[in-house]
Amino acid sequence: MTYPILIYGHAVLRKVAGDIEKDHSGLQNIISDLFETMYKSEGLGLAAPQIGKSIRIFVIDGAPVAEDEPSLAGFKKAFINAHISERCGELQPMNEGCLSIPHLREEVNRESHIRIRYYDENWAYHDEVFDGYKARIIQHEYDHLDGILFTDRVSPLRKRLLKSKLTAISKGKFEADYKTILPGQKIKSA
Repeated sequence: MTYPILIYGHAVLRKVAGDIEKDHSGLQNIISDLFETMYKSEGLGLAAPQIGKSIRIFVIDGAPVAEDEPSLAGFKKAFINAHISERCGELQPMNEGCLSIPHLREEVNRESHIRIRYYDENWAYHDEVFDGYKARIIQHEYDHLDGILFTDRVSPLRKRLLKSKLTAISKGKFEADYKTILPGQKIKSA
């Protein structure tokens, strides 16, 4: 099932998502729906809060950019109950965007190495280290689980300059090739 994407300003995007149990109702469907929604929206990753579910799950598939970033070939994963335990390395600037903030891209500094603990879709436990582009994508999606958006990580001056654009987006002044839910609109449960 393809879900609409929650847009900047929606309260669910600012909540800290909760861990789930292995027997969480519909877990495999949620993971499948996250991948389906991500592909339909042409994203590299998608977190459950972006579809209105405040639970600690996100998915990633690096295939769409693997030609430019060969390290992302075959990098397709579901992260359940993810918790980053270490961030280190040099801060690397890179332009980022987000399905919840359509048509807005900004340079964001992120650590080049992370260590993350999580369960995969088969409930196998992982404690892994990632670097480079993989670490960046993971950190971006992980932030959604903590109620953080990439625009929170830009400089204070950029935040002030972006305010009117973000307000316009929250009021629906954008075009997207995927379904969206604006702040104040009801989230339909499946």
